[in-house]
Amino acid sequence: MALPIPLNIPPRDRAAELRSRLEGAPEQHAEALLSAYEVLQAMHEQGVLDILRAGLSAKDQILEKAVDAANTPEAIRAIRNLLFWRSILGSIEPGWFQGLFQAIPEGIAQATTERKKSVSLWQIIRRACSRDSRRGMAAAIDFLEAFGRHLQTLKEPSR
Repeated sequence: MALPIPLNIPPRDRAAELRSRLEGAPEQHAEALLSAYEVLQAMHEQGVLDILRAGLSAKDQILEKAVDAANTPEAIRAIRNLLFWRSILGSIEPGWFQGLFQAIPEGIAQATTERKKSVSLWQIIRRACSRDSRRGMAAAIDFLEAFGRHLQTLKEPSR
């Protein structure tokens, strides 16, 4: 009868492996270690390490103050409003904002330029009848109409 071949695998010495890797690390990563030392020294000179050490020692106090500040009705409403605006702004195409934000400085520049004579009512009416003005007024009226429609559905805000 055949005898099984004994397989004796020596147990792994994790500490010896780590020690070996650690001894070779300065040679393999010399440039990275020097850069890390320089960053560490700069952080020490600027006081960043002192700030981090103080923050770590006062972590419970800092967390307590942050929780107290966030637990006010105003902070809760602000967080809810931010979440609401995130969803609203996420649903608007960036091109629409681009047109609006390009028009703001142009309109302000046009409104603030000095004119040699005052603008007559007839000139204002004529400008209001232009194609671009009508398009802008239609967009404003569409917004006001939707706003009015949603005003009827509003309930008393929960506190």
